[in-house]
This record gives sequence, C-alpha cells and structure tokens, in this order.
Amino acid sequence: MTDSLTIADRTFASRLIVGTGKYSSHAVMTRAHQASGTEMVTVAIRRVNISDRAQESLLDHIDTDQIALLPNTAGCYTAADAIRTAHLGREAGLSNWVKLEVIGDDKTLFPDNEALLDATRRLVADGFVVLPYTNDDPIACRKLEEAGAAAVMPLGAPIGSGLGVQNPNNLRIIKAGAGVPVIVDAGVGTPSDAAIAMEIGVDGVLMNTGIAGADDPVAMARAMRLAVEAGRLGYLAGRIPRASYATASSPLEGVLGR
Repeated sequence: MTDSLTIADRTFASRLIVGTGKYSSHAVMTRAHQASGTEMVTVAIRRVNISDRAQESLLDHIDTDQIALLPNTAGCYTAADAIRTAHLGREAGLSNWVKLEVIGDDKTLFPDNEALLDATRRLVADGFVVLPYTNDDPIACRKLEEAGAAAVMPLGAPIGSGLGVQNPNNLRIIKAGAGVPVIVDAGVGTPSDAAIAMEIGVDGVLMNTGIAGADDPVAMARAMRLAVEAGRLGYLAGRIPRASYATASSPLEGVLGR
C-alpha cells in the first residue's frame, strides 16, 4: 500500500488500529501487534498503572518507538469522568491523543452521544487530539467534527459482537459528509468484515476482540491486516457497477455469425 492515513499531525502507513485487551498473555499481544502491522494501539487508561511506573506495566510490552499509543476512556459513563480520565492519562505521559468513550448503556455499550459531544468540546479546548467512538449516526458524526474531533469513529456493530458492518449505507453517508478521517470502531469479527468496511471507503478500522478473541490471535491479526489492505485497494480500484442482468465477459460480436 502506498497511500497513507493522516490524522491531525500524524501520518500512518497502516490503516488498522488494534487494541491491547483480552489477550491470553502479553507475549501473544506483542506477536499479534507485529503480525497486524499496526502503527497505533488503544490502551485503556484505567488498565495502566500510572501511579507507580516502576511496576510491570502493559506499556512494557508495546514497542512505542514503532507504535503510537491511543489512550482510551473505556469504562466512563459521564462526560466529567471521561474528561478526568483523559487528563490523568496525559499527566502520566501517555499521550495528548485520546479515543473518547462515554458509554450510555450497560447492555449495549452504545455511546451517550450528548455527553460525548460535551466531552469532545471540552477536551479539544484543553489541547487534546480527540477521536470519539460514536453511533453510526451521520448527524452525531457531523456534530463531533464541528466540535473539533480529529477523526470520527462510528461503530460497525455493538462492541465485541462480531456482527460486522450492520448499516453500510450510514457509513457511506458519514464518509461522504466528513472532512476528517472516518474509522470504523467495534463489531468487526472476521477479515471479510474488515474488507467490507474498507470497500465502503472509510479511512481505517479499529478492532480488539476480533483479533484477541480468535483461537489464534497472531494468525487473525495477519488476516485482518491483509483484509484491510485488500479492502482499501479494492475501493481505490473502483468496483464495477451493479446490474440486474448478465454482461458477457467476452465480446459476442463476430462470433458464430453474430
């Protein structure tokens, strides 16, 4: 792949962002990151020991010379809690980038878009590069961009569901109206899900469970890498138009008296 993904002031060759949770061991996580080719991983701020960095940490198993950290506010249910958590991560030296999550429902883990928008405005004003996780709602995505989000991250399906992209037309509308990158976040379970998302024309895919929860996370990480690359290349190549009837692959004129 020769085209790159630019978010805010950073450029990435890989369009696949992966997580750091649910792996059976740190060693498996490290190997999966390598196989995925990712250049950015999400890290739940609440899972990092930021009070005593002398103790072993998840961060000890991430090559931060090659992979950028994207701290996230997982587990936050209010704007105030998410803002506080983001500030703790920045003060601990993780990053001024944040994957912003404000959850509105325990069962579905869908975002609270009203609180998310409030937190986005306030964190942008505080100097954060904000990438909000949101519903696949074109209006919500537009408002988040207007609030200063560096990218918008609509879900493909509920977190960890593995259902794949449920509303492809919503993603097309979001992408058509966006002036910032659109990253599909949540719901990807198979390489074909990742390829479908990229064929729609979104700028990247973020996943965790689809890789970490696989029987062989390292093999799945490589498969997801290839799927994202294939989907992106297919989108750039331009698909043939859909048709209701067959179209011959070879010209029929001049064949058997035609």
